[in-house]
Amino acid sequence: MSGPKSGPKRAPAGQKRPSRPRKGPPKGKGGRPVKKAAGAKPSGLRFKLKARPAPIVPPQAISGQALMLVVAIMSFLACLTVGFVAIVNDAANDWTNDLVREVTVQIRPADGVNMQQEIDRTLALVREFPGVGDARALSDEETKGLLQPWLGAGLELEELPVPRLVLVEIDDPELLNLADMKAKIEQDIRAASVDDHRVWNRQLSAMANTAVLVGFGILVLVLFSMVLSVIFATQAAMSGNKDVVEVLHFVGAEVSFIASEFQRHFLVLGLKGGVIGGTIAALSFLVIGFFGSSDITSVSGNQVQALFGTVQVGVIGYVGIVAVVVLVAVLTALTSRLAVHRHLANMD
Repeated sequence: MSGPKSGPKRAPAGQKRPSRPRKGPPKGKGGRPVKKAAGAKPSGLRFKLKARPAPIVPPQAISGQALMLVVAIMSFLACLTVGFVAIVNDAANDWTNDLVREVTVQIRPADGVNMQQEIDRTLALVREFPGVGDARALSDEETKGLLQPWLGAGLELEELPVPRLVLVEIDDPELLNLADMKAKIEQDIRAASVDDHRVWNRQLSAMANTAVLVGFGILVLVLFSMVLSVIFATQAAMSGNKDVVEVLHFVGAEVSFIASEFQRHFLVLGLKGGVIGGTIAALSFLVIGFFGSSDITSVSGNQVQALFGTVQVGVIGYVGIVAVVVLVAVLTALTSRLAVHRHLANMD
């Protein structure tokens, strides 16, 4: 037989079982409860990180990538326009400054006139006027070089009625009275005429202004085309996410919140496309300038340099390219925001 089983003792009938004392907070010295440190995390609990809400428009959508490509192409064309306008404007300014500071005196050959004496008298006369820096007559070799493209090499100037040119450099255009000098030369020097290049100066200024206006018009057309592309892309994105937009709109989401989501999405696309297009345009100008400077020894290179100088975009041109990139990004974001506002207004 087995012995008696050990187990919990039962209280006799009519007698209450003593209750177990409840455990209180841990106590320190003096019987006072110990306080937990501030910010302490309770044990046994797991804390989840707050997940970032998913964007309304998927960032890797095919339509978004296509729009970024369109914006990059438009930015490239706009930056090219700005760069070429800067090149033409700089070249025209250089031409204008050179023409303003130079006057040409032409002495035509005449019977009974010693050409060398007339040249010396002209040089002495123009140097008397204040504001004139230097004056010199073109040598025979320089004159032959000017006529060589039309008459060929091996010219004999003594056998041809070739006029001689005197170049007058002006240090201070405001100090020189050009009208008085012109009248004095034509009065004292026989068969002499003064060309102050005003006609050429007006033509160059008109050409430069026309180039700037045409470039500005092209820039406006390119940006307008880009804005239309952004409007169509925004409408396509709204249609592709129609259910999400409608739910957010009807549950009380503010229009500014929905518009800001689209604006942020298209701002990133516009900035990426603008940077890509602007970078390619800047690299194109660097390549053109490199090959243009290496081809300067050829005849065509000399002609291009004579017309445009060194084909390089200055600081103003590159600042214009950066401004175009920023403008493209801002226009893309604002256009998408306005398109979203209009779409939601039609839903109401």
